[in-house]
Amino acid sequence: MTRPARWRPIVGQMQLLEPGLVCVLAGNPSAFTGPGTNSYLIGDRDLVLIDPGPDDPAHRAAVLAAVPRGGSIARIIVTHPHLDHSAGAAAMAQVTGAPVLAFGGADAGRSVAMQALALTGTLLGGEGIDLGFRPDLLVPDGSVLNTAAGPIEALWTPGHCASHLCLGWNRVLFCGDLVMGWAPSLISPPDGELAAYRTSMARLAARLTARRDRRYYPGHGAPVADPAQRLAALIAHRQARETRVVAALGRDFTDLTALTARAYADTPPQMHPAAARNLLAHLIDLTNRGIAEPDRPIGTATLFRLAQAR
Repeated sequence: MTRPARWRPIVGQMQLLEPGLVCVLAGNPSAFTGPGTNSYLIGDRDLVLIDPGPDDPAHRAAVLAAVPRGGSIARIIVTHPHLDHSAGAAAMAQVTGAPVLAFGGADAGRSVAMQALALTGTLLGGEGIDLGFRPDLLVPDGSVLNTAAGPIEALWTPGHCASHLCLGWNRVLFCGDLVMGWAPSLISPPDGELAAYRTSMARLAARLTARRDRRYYPGHGAPVADPAQRLAALIAHRQARETRVVAALGRDFTDLTALTARAYADTPPQMHPAAARNLLAHLIDLTNRGIAEPDRPIGTATLFRLAQAR
């Protein structure tokens, strides 16, 4: 087993993670991106770039500087169309001539239920969605890309984003924003969906049982050296949050603001707007399962209570 390099993120500097794999950190730190977006380069000649990151000339120059002498970027793969991952794709493609690959655009992969909710226009959301993103080539679930550095397997893993891809290479998984070591993922409807998130996490867990992935490389933050432990912790976190949400619901209809204060009392108040988006994902899921009851068609103004049959 290849030992991971020590994680020392410095904006704009290439870090060798293991043979044939380097990371370049973008200078876009925030409460949602951690230290910034990780752009990964695989190979040493016809390279694959995973997540070109924000549309930032300095980051683009740093990624190009990390390409080995005599090599070139042959493909650009975007894990999901959020601006911190995909906005730099068009400019990078123009500079390198490489095609941009992804599962789809901003609204690809939504479930029928999320499509219907999106059409109502009452859910808001859309945090960081790259509405202008258009890949040159679509990468279907389960497809295998043959590259100079070896095969890369594409896994459609919605939850954080409907068109999210994870990418398997050399028994490591580039997991985008589905799994991060420093924080849980934001699940904001209609692009995020809790039921899809659970399904995707179960799919990753099955891969670990089959010993297909030895390490995760997320879109933000340090490599995940113990994927099984991290998956278990994230799944437990979501279950614990659901328990808090159910406990926050009463027999009277209550709005999202009050429910957020109850269910996310352990979360700093400045993060409550994002927490309210995760809460809405939980409430949609609980409604679909007959545990919660809305007072009107679901949207940001909907009031919720425990289903009366409970």
